[in-house]
Amino acid sequence: MATREDSRTGKLPPWIRGGEGGVVLEIHLQPGARRSAVVGEHGGRLKIALRAPPIDGRANAELIDFLAARLQLPRGAVRIVAGASSRSKRVAVDGGGAAEDIAAGLAPTAE
Repeated sequence: MATREDSRTGKLPPWIRGGEGGVVLEIHLQPGARRSAVVGEHGGRLKIALRAPPIDGRANAELIDFLAARLQLPRGAVRIVAGASSRSKRVAVDGGGAAEDIAAGLAPTAE
């Protein structure tokens, strides 16, 4: 997995940036998948497959639920800040700890 240097936190994957009180994730979403899982990287973004279809905001709602559960955070700590109608999304995660811990919590799911 490619990494970049962050002066405060050390090596981070390219899809995560630390910020005040949280992080921002760059995500490539694959809705309508067989199962919901973290797949790996895709074009410098974290690829997440979700069972929900991209209809009526269902995939966005499942993405928020999925990330909150994986990171053991309340649903309100995760929000889509860009790309609500796109597969490429920017998601803010508030109060989830250090960027390294969040990156580790989003390691790809084994088959």
